Amino acid sequence: MNTRRLVLAGLMTLLTPGLAAAHPHIFAEARLEIVSDEQGNIGELRNVWRFDELFSASVVLDFDKNSNATLDPEELKEVGQTVLESLSEYNYYTTIFDNGKSVKVNRPDGITVDYKDNQLLMMFAVKPAEAMPLKGKLSFGVYDPTMYTAMDFPTDDDLTVIGEKIEACKHEVVRPDPDEVLAENKDTLTDAFWNDPTGTDMSKLFATRIEVTC
Repeated sequence: MNTRRLVLAGLMTLLTPGLAAAHPHIFAEARLEIVSDEQGNIGELRNVWRFDELFSASVVLDFDKNSNATLDPEELKEVGQTVLESLSEYNYYTTIFDNGKSVKVNRPDGITVDYKDNQLLMMFAVKPAEAMPLKGKLSFGVYDPTMYTAMDFPTDDDLTVIGEKIEACKHEVVRPDPDEVLAENKDTLTDAFWNDPTGTDMSKLFATRIEVTC
C-alpha cells in the first residue's frame, strides 16, 4: 500500500476496521486550545498535531514529486487538502459534549501542513456546528474513533483554554485510567464490543479530554 493511500486509509482511519481496532499504527502529539468569544460562547478549537518520524517519512516519500527529500509548499498544500477531505467523515477527530449532548464541528477553512525536524505538523481550527454558550459542563477532546492513530497530549498544558470568559470557568484535564474504565463499564463495554467490534463507540471512554464547568 503506498503512502498516499495510507494518508487516506491509515491516518484517516479508512483501513480495515479489525486491524485498526487492534492497536495504533500512527502516533501523534497533539495540542488543543479551546477559545471563547466575547459573547461567552465557544468560538473555535485550535489543533496542532505532530506526527511520528516513521509516518512522516512515508508521507514525504509519496508526496515529494520533485524528489528533493522534503515537502515544498505545493506538496504540503496537497497533503493538507487530502487530510481535509478525508477527516470530514470522522468529525476531524474532534469530540465535544455540551451538557451530555454530542456536538459536531463545521468543516475547517483549511489545514496548514509543515515539515520540520523530520516530523509532519498539521494545524487547523474547527468551530462547533451549533452555538455553545459557556453554561453547565462542557467536554472537549481529540481522538481517532478507530484507534488506528494514537493522539497523545504530552502534558496537561497541551489541553488549554483561551479567552477571558472561558478562563473564568473551572477547567480540568481528565486522563481516564484504563483499568477503572473497564471496571466501571464492564457490561456496557461487552455489549458495545458485540454491537460494534471496531471500537468506534467505546474508544471515547479512554480518550484524554478537558472538562469545562461554568
